[in-house]
Amino acid sequence: MTYTLITGACGGLGRAFVRVLAERGENLFLTGRSGERLSALANEISAEFSGVHIEYYPCDLTEQASREDFFRYADGKNIMFSRLIFVAGADIQKAFERYTEDKIVFQTRVNFEGAVSFTRAVLSRSPLDGKTELLAIGSVSGIYPMPYFALYSATKAALRQFYAALRVELKGRAKVTCVEPGAIPTREDVKENIKSQGLWGRLAAKSPRSVAEASLRAVARNRRTEVIGFWNKLMRAGTALFPLSVKMKVIARRWKRTEKDAFS
Repeated sequence: MTYTLITGACGGLGRAFVRVLAERGENLFLTGRSGERLSALANEISAEFSGVHIEYYPCDLTEQASREDFFRYADGKNIMFSRLIFVAGADIQKAFERYTEDKIVFQTRVNFEGAVSFTRAVLSRSPLDGKTELLAIGSVSGIYPMPYFALYSATKAALRQFYAALRVELKGRAKVTCVEPGAIPTREDVKENIKSQGLWGRLAAKSPRSVAEASLRAVARNRRTEVIGFWNKLMRAGTALFPLSVKMKVIARRWKRTEKDAFS
């Protein structure tokens, strides 16, 4: 029996993927940092979708030992994976000089190291039928360098480049896609950010479910990347010809006004 593995399953976007795939009758393996929240989510989905097989196991993506323990559990159940959906991420936003060493390590490991590690582990536990799907949730914030969001945008750009190269290596072996959504109204701090951006923020934001559905379509079509949402596509096209220095000045003026760090 094969499963779709979803990281960050208890977050707003992760839960959207869980529900969309449960409605399709797919077997799900869920992970996140909280075993209690995973258990509650698994019970909720099992009660509503009786034909869906649910497995879950907590994992701290920043710790190699925790990642190894996660896959030992999967191996103990002889689980194979048909799809990876790497949703987990830490969108810490502040001037770089305000980072601590712990936060540098945390954000880098969650956003990039964890994705690379899970991608390798899933590949080694997936069928050799060419149908495996690897889907990473990047961000439009990774399209350009972003002052005051520098580490986040750099890790998302690294993820996009890693998946772009990997799809060439894995041609015929797996579909590999990194999608780039804009703001998704999940946590309250994100909703406030969207509100502060006025009309553009409301136009560019997409619901968790719409992002999940668009992302699944993109990997099914084996797209290299996919900017999610019409207004985000328009922003990408409309700013492509501006000098990078100009774009970064505009970004810096906008993003220096906000600081958020809800992760520990």
